[in-house]
Formats: sequence, structure tokens, C-alpha cells
Amino acid sequence: MAKVIIHATITLDGYMADKDGGIDWMFDFEATDQDYAVVKKVMEEIGAVVGGANKTNTIEEGEIPYGGMLKIPIYLMTHESHEPIEKDGITYNFVVNDIKQAVEAAKASAVDKSVALLGGSISRQCLKLGLVDEIVLDVVPLLLGDGISLFGGLGESIRLERIETSAFASETHLRYRVVK
Repeated sequence: MAKVIIHATITLDGYMADKDGGIDWMFDFEATDQDYAVVKKVMEEIGAVVGGANKTNTIEEGEIPYGGMLKIPIYLMTHESHEPIEKDGITYNFVVNDIKQAVEAAKASAVDKSVALLGGSISRQCLKLGLVDEIVLDVVPLLLGDGISLFGGLGESIRLERIETSAFASETHLRYRVVK
């Protein structure tokens, strides 16, 4: 059965986006072949994604998980029913208000690969529901000072066990198991 991971690039102060949702800062860091190998390894283990839909339930340029590099099913949380959308070899499925259903559907699609959770709200909801198996973070050396926090507002303590740590040019790569 697929495991569920939170996979994110964050700043040292824990932000995954600036206060306007921008992530341009994410691409301004030197990386080595070892950095790319760590990220590639994570991407190869992902078999489906669960994230949040935009307000119009459309698939717009620049909003494609992993830049469209992964041709895997994507499950988007929404408040209104919408038929699946097929675009560029990716099927976008819309799940109305039931994060557990979205995760279960993604796990079934991923089979023996991982389900990646994208976004702070989705990640926090799944942590609170005990659905997360691992947290995989790529931390860049930047203090954004303000923005959208990955874990801010979680409101509870969750114990983690470190599985893997590596650091190369500028990123630090961390992998934790959620202790259940």
C-alpha cells in the first residue's frame, strides 16, 4: 500500500511561499548534482498527488504540480463537484470536501508508490487526521520573514523520527517518519 508524504521546499523560517503565494525565491539557489539526485529520488517514488484546487477548478499554466514533470494522477480538493480534466498526459480529479477520500483514491492510484501532499492546508489537515507517514523537506538558506507557513496553525504536537539528512551546495534535505 502506498505511503503518504508531505514533500515541500521551505525557507529556514518554515515558509513555503511569500505572503502573496509566490515561490520565485525557490529557484535562486545553487544546487549540485547531489541535490538534484536527492530530489529526483523523491520524485521517482511519487505515484499520485493530493493538493488544493484553485478557485475556478481550472488547470492553468504554472499551477501544475512538479511543473508537469510527473505524469501521475492528481487529486485536487474543492468545494464544488467537477468532472476530471485530462491535460498533457495528467488526469486531474476533483474531490469535494473529503480529504480522507482524496488520500484513499490517490493511494489506490499510486499502488506501491507514495502519495505526495502539496500545500500547507492539505498537509496540516492530513497530519491532524493521522494520514501522513513521512515528511520530506528541502530547506533553502533564506529567512523570508513573512509568508505562507507549511506547518503554522497546526495546533498540536506531532512526534517525528529522523530517517535521512543530507546537505550539499545550499539546500538541506530532511526526511522524517511520523511517529504514530
